[in-house]
Amino acid sequence: MPLDNTRPQKLLLMDSASLYFRAFFGVPDSVTSPDGKPVNAVRGFLDSIAMLVSGQQPTHLVACWDDDWRPQFRVDAIPSYKAHRVAAPRPKGTPDIEETPDLLDAQVPVIVDVLAAFGIARVGAAGYEADDVIGTLSERGAAAGMAVDVVTGDRDLFQLVDDARQVRVLYTAKGGVRNLDVVNEARLFEKYGIRGGRAYAGMAALRGDPSDGLPGVPGIGEKTAAALLGRAGDYDGLMRALNTDDVDVLGNSRTKLLAASDYLAVAARVVDVVRDIPIPEGDYALPRDPADPEGLLDLANRWGLSSSVERVLHALGYTGE
Repeated sequence: MPLDNTRPQKLLLMDSASLYFRAFFGVPDSVTSPDGKPVNAVRGFLDSIAMLVSGQQPTHLVACWDDDWRPQFRVDAIPSYKAHRVAAPRPKGTPDIEETPDLLDAQVPVIVDVLAAFGIARVGAAGYEADDVIGTLSERGAAAGMAVDVVTGDRDLFQLVDDARQVRVLYTAKGGVRNLDVVNEARLFEKYGIRGGRAYAGMAALRGDPSDGLPGVPGIGEKTAAALLGRAGDYDGLMRALNTDDVDVLGNSRTKLLAASDYLAVAARVVDVVRDIPIPEGDYALPRDPADPEGLLDLANRWGLSSSVERVLHALGYTGE
C-alpha cells in the first residue's frame, strides 16, 4: 500500500454490500436505465462514493466485497450463522447463495463494471466475508501509519475501532452517508459502556445477533455483557473465569453463562473479524483518472448513470484534461 507523504494518508474501506443494499432500499426503483431497468442501487451506490470521497478526503479507497457472505468456518462453528438468509442450500464446499431481491441481483454486476471502469479497487477473498477483507486491510493500513475509516451499516465492525491506531467506523445505519455516526472509542463507551473495539466483539458474542443467527447467551444483554467484560478484562478472561468457575467474575450471570458454555467456546470464531487473510498487496490509491474512460462513458450512457458518474469524477478531482 504505497504511501504519498505529501499529505496525510487516509484509507477508506467501504462495506460494499452494506452500501448497495441501503441504496437499493433507499432510492426508488422508479430510477431506471433508458430501457426501463432499475438502476436505483447503482445510482445510490455511486452517489455514496461521491459523498464519501468529497466529505472524508481519503487518499486510498477500496470497495470491499463478499466473495463468500457465509464462510464455512463460521458455519462449522455455529450452524445457525445466517442460515435464515440462505436462498437455497448448496453442496458443502460451495458458497451459499444469499436471499437477495431479484431487482438488486441484476444491478450488482453493473456496480462491478462501473468500479472497474473508474479504477476503484474492489477486493474480495475466497472463503471470507467483506468484514474479513476490511479487517485485514484495516490492519495493514494502520501498520503503515495510515488513518483508516470503515464505512458500514454493520455494527459487527465496531470491533475494529482503535483510537491509538487511528481506526474508526463511519456508521450509516441511522443517518446514511449524508449523516454519518462517527464511532471511535469515546462513542463506544458512551453508547455501550465498553472500552475499545476488542471489548465490543466480546459484548457482541455474549449479546448475540438474531439478524446473523447468533443466539447469544439467553438473559444477557448489552449492559450485563459490558459489566462482565469489565470484571474479566476481555473475552478470553471471561472464558478463563468460566473454566475455573470464578464467581467473582461471573457474578449473578454464572448459571446463564455455564448453561451457554458450548456456545461461548465457539462464538469468538464467528464474531471476530479475521485480520490476516491472504490478500495480495495492492496499490489502492484514489484514482484521479478513469481506468477505462470509453468503457465508463458507455456504461453511463447505457444505464443512464451520467449524473452519478459525473459526481464521482468531480469528487475524485478529474478535470478531463
